[in-house]
Amino acid sequence: MSTTRRLVLQLGLGLSALVLPAAAEAASVNVVVAANFTDAAKEIAGAFQADTKHEAVLSFGATGAIYTQITQGAPYEVFLAADDQRPKKAVDEGYGVAGTVSTYAIGQLVLYSKEPNLVSSEATLRSAAFETIAIANPEAAPYGAAAVETMRKLGVYDRLQPKIVQGTSIAQAYQFVETGSAALGFVALGQVVNESGGSRWDVPQEFYKPIRQDVVLLKTGENNEAARAFVEYLKGPRALEIIRKYGYRTGAGA
Repeated sequence: MSTTRRLVLQLGLGLSALVLPAAAEAASVNVVVAANFTDAAKEIAGAFQADTKHEAVLSFGATGAIYTQITQGAPYEVFLAADDQRPKKAVDEGYGVAGTVSTYAIGQLVLYSKEPNLVSSEATLRSAAFETIAIANPEAAPYGAAAVETMRKLGVYDRLQPKIVQGTSIAQAYQFVETGSAALGFVALGQVVNESGGSRWDVPQEFYKPIRQDVVLLKTGENNEAARAFVEYLKGPRALEIIRKYGYRTGAGA
């Protein structure tokens, strides 16, 4: 073999040695996400994999139910909640890693109907001219709690209570509206921001406590590079752009 060919072969082997370890470092992370953030999380996971090669395996549910699963040993490594209470509680009770809690989104509550002219403003709730209204379980889902808080603030909760259809999560509440099981419902803006039809009222912030949605790295993911990378990725420009696109506010801007 000529000297030149040996040098080319050695150079090729050297480059392979550099490339292979990088490919081997790609890993996966089990991320559990509050149901209201489903669409945004899916898009962020795709961007995360494209940018880092790590795969985010997503699961969804109501924040309260998710937390119960975490305490019972569910193998989640990152928790994206729909409130700022459970992530802190996870750290306090030994399930989360101290110093990793941060607000990734601030949610917007919306009263929504597939019917074009049904929802206009708070007057829609005061009139009660509908048969059913969907909300998420207020015990498990922060958006459900915000819905109840809004109705109480308006003084209509007692009158509307017999009309309430309760979903286990905000995703199910949205499905009730989409399938016609409920005439209208309280959902997250992120679920309907791209809907071209129907009618909606963006509930003013004065009617409910801000829905600060926090993330926490769980102890099960403490030593997983992909888990730590995902938590940091949520703070980056590409993730923030996606979060805002779905109607959420962030601490970093609009």
